[in-house]
Amino acid sequence: MTKRVQAKYKINRRLSCNLWGRAKSPFIKHESGPGQHGKRRKKPTNYGIQLMAKQKLKGYYCNISERHFRKLFAEAVRRRGDTSENLIELLERRLDAVVYRMKLAPTPYAARQVVNHGHVRVNGLKVNIPSYQLSDGDEIELAPKARTMALILEASQSNERDVPDYIEIDHNAMKGRFVRAPKLTDVPYPVQMEPNLVVEYYSR
Repeated sequence: MTKRVQAKYKINRRLSCNLWGRAKSPFIKHESGPGQHGKRRKKPTNYGIQLMAKQKLKGYYCNISERHFRKLFAEAVRRRGDTSENLIELLERRLDAVVYRMKLAPTPYAARQVVNHGHVRVNGLKVNIPSYQLSDGDEIELAPKARTMALILEASQSNERDVPDYIEIDHNAMKGRFVRAPKLTDVPYPVQMEPNLVVEYYSR
């Protein structure tokens, strides 16, 4: 089980936003920093704004490690084109992110768990690495024993969010396809993401 099942919503309060757009987020009730008395908020510096943008993006994708995030950023820099768009593309190509986008899990953390437990097949082969990078046209499906799990059925029938255009999914067969890499404007983030500030942060 993910180590942040109980603590993940503290990220919302620390970042002052409902990061995953969930109605059950404690941020909606508290709107203050984590802890008994909350946290006094000061006017952020340019560095603080850039850091917050990075923390929001990292936190959204299951609070991935700094080491892995830096690795993704380095790859985004290496590729041709806009670095911020490349970074979003690499994040959205992650297998756990796609499982979440397909509504096969209620949260990114649950999607990571589904992948870790070996419930996901990519082009017919089991893949249990959440950070696995998908290619355009890859087919993703759930293992037969996972298709009747209550958590997955509830997520697939939820009206809390929609499946984006760059992904196809048949919830009856629990099978879908990663059609193409998205642009920033294609990704249905519940809050504003600013990958350009992340680029500035790492370019200091």
